[in-house]
Amino acid sequence: MTQKVAVLGTGKIGEALLSGMIRAGWTPADLLVTARRPERAEELRTRYGVTPVTNAEAAKTADTLILTVKPQDMGTLLDELAPHVPTDRLVISGAAGIPTSFFEERLAAGTPVVRVMTNTPALVDEAMSVISPGSHATEAHLAHAEEIFGAVGKTLRVPESQQDACTALSGSGPAYFFYLVEAMTDAGILLGLPRDKAHDLIVQSAIGAAVMLRDSGEHPVKLRENVTSPAGTTINAIRELENHGVRAALIAALEAARDRSRQLASGSNS
Repeated sequence: MTQKVAVLGTGKIGEALLSGMIRAGWTPADLLVTARRPERAEELRTRYGVTPVTNAEAAKTADTLILTVKPQDMGTLLDELAPHVPTDRLVISGAAGIPTSFFEERLAAGTPVVRVMTNTPALVDEAMSVISPGSHATEAHLAHAEEIFGAVGKTLRVPESQQDACTALSGSGPAYFFYLVEAMTDAGILLGLPRDKAHDLIVQSAIGAAVMLRDSGEHPVKLRENVTSPAGTTINAIRELENHGVRAALIAALEAARDRSRQLASGSNS
């Protein structure tokens, strides 16, 4: 943890990462940040004691560069960084859809690149971060990326060929659950419950179900069957979900998210 780490383009995810790293033992003096707006950089300095720098200064000074800008801004950032990034820097990309080859082609030959797709539960230290090595990344580089992102949740290594699927499943995944809670809350209101009570019922049910999935070791089908008694309320609800094609809609939705990740990799913003 004596290495200097720079977070470039520090938005919500980048800030969550900074906060988690400090709680995990990184010294704020060893953490650098860049931000598009000077007032945002000063806000981060005040809040965490980290050092705001320019992108070029980060490339020259930090041992590890974590790039958290939007995919459509990554090319411009790399053009700015390329003259200043030595081959001994570890570059970690958090941009959806962009392969490690995109970075390797724009940086000095041999620069190690690691691709990471995390998600917004990093804000509460419950992220799922999926890690893949570029062609020059070593075991030590992967372990360092795991150390950083492990500060805000769980990490998983996958081949880069699986990154688009992981983006669809876990990168975008929290939004699907928020969407489901939103719909269930509306249903609770329709059934006669006040919004706040419907919300509390659903959120606690979601937390309890998630903990059971994580800790019980049981298959989700088994857990669902445990709730589904013959001719009961749950099976009637499940029948309606099946009649309305909810399972098929979810599969189609995740395929659409995967396809969009692939489009981003090809440079399409439309």
